Amino acid sequence: MFALSLFLLLLSVQCSWAQEDPLLPFFEHLDPEHKVQLKWGFDEVQGTILFELTVNTNGWVGFGFSPKGGMTGADVVIGGVGPDGIYFTDRHAGGNSVPVVDQQQNYKLLSLTESDGKTVMKFQRSIDSCDKDDLPITDLPMKLIYAYGETDDITYHSNQRGTKVLNLLKYMPDVKPPNSSFFDITMVNFTVPAKQTHYHCKVLKAPAFDLKQHIYRIEPVIENHDLLHHLLLYRCPATVTEPTEAECYTGADAQCMEVVAVWGVGGGAFEFPEVAGLPIGGNVGDFFYRLEVHYNNPNKSAGRVDSSGLRFYHTSELRQHDAAVLMTGLAVGPGYAIPPVAKSFLTYGMCDTANIPKVLEKPNDLQVFSAMMHTHLAGRKVRVGHFRGGEQIDILVADENYDFEYQEVTNFGKTKTMKLDDKLLVECTYNTENRDTLTWGGFPTTDEMCLAFLFYYPAMNLSSCTSFPDLKSLQSAMGATDLNSWLDIMFTKTWNDETINEYQQTLKSIDQFISIVNSVNNASSYKGTLPDLKVIPPAPCISGCVTRSLAVLSLLTCLAVQWASF
Repeated sequence: MFALSLFLLLLSVQCSWAQEDPLLPFFEHLDPEHKVQLKWGFDEVQGTILFELTVNTNGWVGFGFSPKGGMTGADVVIGGVGPDGIYFTDRHAGGNSVPVVDQQQNYKLLSLTESDGKTVMKFQRSIDSCDKDDLPITDLPMKLIYAYGETDDITYHSNQRGTKVLNLLKYMPDVKPPNSSFFDITMVNFTVPAKQTHYHCKVLKAPAFDLKQHIYRIEPVIENHDLLHHLLLYRCPATVTEPTEAECYTGADAQCMEVVAVWGVGGGAFEFPEVAGLPIGGNVGDFFYRLEVHYNNPNKSAGRVDSSGLRFYHTSELRQHDAAVLMTGLAVGPGYAIPPVAKSFLTYGMCDTANIPKVLEKPNDLQVFSAMMHTHLAGRKVRVGHFRGGEQIDILVADENYDFEYQEVTNFGKTKTMKLDDKLLVECTYNTENRDTLTWGGFPTTDEMCLAFLFYYPAMNLSSCTSFPDLKSLQSAMGATDLNSWLDIMFTKTWNDETINEYQQTLKSIDQFISIVNSVNNASSYKGTLPDLKVIPPAPCISGCVTRSLAVLSLLTCLAVQWASF
């Protein structure tokens, strides 16, 4: 009995490891019989997508993309392990016949194995099309096709083929775990004030569960799409023990600052990866939560009643990790200003994870898988740079065409590790060409923010990791002696390209207060400076034999194909 239990335990550990490949977080069976499975992950910043296809066969396997679901116009790869070794080719199909080998090989083979009646093919390509024979991978649902044979003779596949529609870059698994249910946290018949911006908060206790549950899906419940700008749910510290409802940040609700859920205008439902869920119930069931609703009412309509909020799907089938959300970026406050008539003005907020051990007893690395970036009306771009050992190692996530009306959680496509001592720099680009006055940091829609909400696991009791310019350093650098003289300089300055750039460089070069805050609002902060953020260009199209980065095995395979064609 002990041996059986040990075997099952080891098996479960192996399965959990298999599911948690940080480079291949997504998984789907492509066929009803579960003989063909696809894992994938992507990096939109680098412009690459990675696949692992596993098929129950000892013969050839094929996979690709089709405009209409059939062979005509399809972009495919075919590979296998034959008597003479590995073969792998990038092809395209003109009709119902064997696909033709592409002149330019744009898929990079990483590994190809055959054992125990299964063929496993791992390969990579660029997200964008490299040539006319390849189909670009878009953020819309695409028709994926597959086929395979029982031998390595690439002939007609008979009924061993199929098509499945998936959105690879905006994938949301159709997960329906057992013992699943949902609850709503919403406003109830709240009369929206007749003013442009209003933040309304409701502090309440979530439904009680005797045992811990995992929330695996969050979706908005919206009654008035023209009024809702964003929804946030915060967990309160244990000191908050009474339900309240009032305008935000006017009472005890200001203590509740640990974000657990976020939705922005234009966004939809959000599903957690299968290895993680948001914990609720059990030992976290006694906490109060704060629902924050930002009403944007530019027409100042009166008498509008709203009951919007969030719906949480949960299950008692616990996942491997507790997930959490960390707010990063530029702390929200009136102490920084964006000049008018600016074509492109940059602000920065930094998170330094070196401070985490100062507010937590048992800190750990963060496995970050998604983010929601947030500015207001002047925002045009948001980038999050990742630094380690003083050097930039990545762009964690970026939105080069930020749209105030479409704020959605961005899935990274793979899990990215933030080690303790790493730094994140959130860069926001604003355009104020149509404004003739200063734009201040703040809560109203006409003010500005620069934030990135990071979804990660395993959960830690963290609230925020942000920075803010040292205002005394800013005043001194601009020749002011106190706050009033600095304000006078800001309001009377002639703003043009030269003075805007000068102010931007000053704002970036001065000392910053960098802070980390835990769930009970204990904070640690120190002064530091901001690093330089560099745009990392996407990886070039992978071009088979001429690409230097190809593995030796892929190079030899490619040369073998060319030799066979002579």
